[in-house]
Amino acid sequence: MQTARNVDAAYPRMVELRRAFHREPELAFEEARTARAIMAELDRLGIPHEYGGVGGGVVGRLAGAATGPTVALRAEMDALPGKETTGLPFASIHPERVHACGHDAHMAMVLGAAALLAAAPPPGKVLFVFQPAEERGGGSRVILRSGALVGARAIFGGHVTHHYRVGEIMAVPGVITAQSDRFLVKIQGKGGHGARPHEAVDAAVVAGVLITAIQTLVSREINPVYPSVVTIGKVQAGTAANVIAEEATLEGTIRTTRADVRAHLHHGMQRMGRAIADLHNARVTVHITEGYPPVMNSPREAEIAQRAARRVVGEAGLAAMDYPSMGAEDFAFYLHELPGCYVRFGARIKEDEYIPLHSPAFDVNEEVLKVGAAFFEQVTREALAEYARGG
Repeated sequence: MQTARNVDAAYPRMVELRRAFHREPELAFEEARTARAIMAELDRLGIPHEYGGVGGGVVGRLAGAATGPTVALRAEMDALPGKETTGLPFASIHPERVHACGHDAHMAMVLGAAALLAAAPPPGKVLFVFQPAEERGGGSRVILRSGALVGARAIFGGHVTHHYRVGEIMAVPGVITAQSDRFLVKIQGKGGHGARPHEAVDAAVVAGVLITAIQTLVSREINPVYPSVVTIGKVQAGTAANVIAEEATLEGTIRTTRADVRAHLHHGMQRMGRAIADLHNARVTVHITEGYPPVMNSPREAEIAQRAARRVVGEAGLAAMDYPSMGAEDFAFYLHELPGCYVRFGARIKEDEYIPLHSPAFDVNEEVLKVGAAFFEQVTREALAEYARGG
């Protein structure tokens, strides 16, 4: 693997930072200790920064030249609720919080890139963006509202994954992740005694019918070549074994990559809710809340990212993407405001072992920190050079 400049020398510090972040995870909009650690590292590197306070982001500013374009690099600070089962010596000290999505690695990568760029400043300006609340709350919008990215020409970000091996970087144009929407279905029936169902309207039965019916929206109404998912993740009904449930609720997520498919699924949810309510003499209301939009890499920035990836991992390390992820990412909000590219870094620990993101057992091969830092440094230099040449 080809690496950029002094990434090997920076590696021990990146490992140290990553493990410290991993040991003390913080949830969305609560990243106070994490922000302090990031600011301390930026101070050590001599990089000025600004902080929006608890619930806000940290933005470091490296001015390699008085004039010239500005490029932003982004990492996320928040962790997930849940337990950790990795058994690592630096596992989370908080039993209900865990860095199971790799944000600890992302922060270490961007700080590693900051060290590399500060040691040999590029002919332009670099923003090191550490945002809150990617997992919940769309913390990228906090950064955008702060005005920190005003004047930036592009933004680059990335994510570790076990879908690829260490030394592989996926950088492609177009749709990378899905649109995410959430839904809440409320069912109002008529409660009664379990021994006399004819006197009641069983909300639990209505919920069961609706759960089954909703599954046909994707399987029977959407073209199979268009990726789409409807998942019901939470069901609540009933108060006792011998009481017919008067109310029930269903909560879930809709994931799509096309606007027409998304509209069809939204209308289909409402249609089925009305039809099943009429069928069972119940009242059904369907509430759909818009989530994160799709991540759509801009063509020019994807090409810049590919050039940077080739310099770091070679042609053989440039991975393809067979289909978009049905996950969601609030990096999408940045890409609605300015061009950019979101890549994926292979981080599998064992050749034959795949552990999904958000698993309590998720961990990364720490060699990926070298790859990420080298990529972020190189993509910054490639982008600044191209914008300076081409306007």
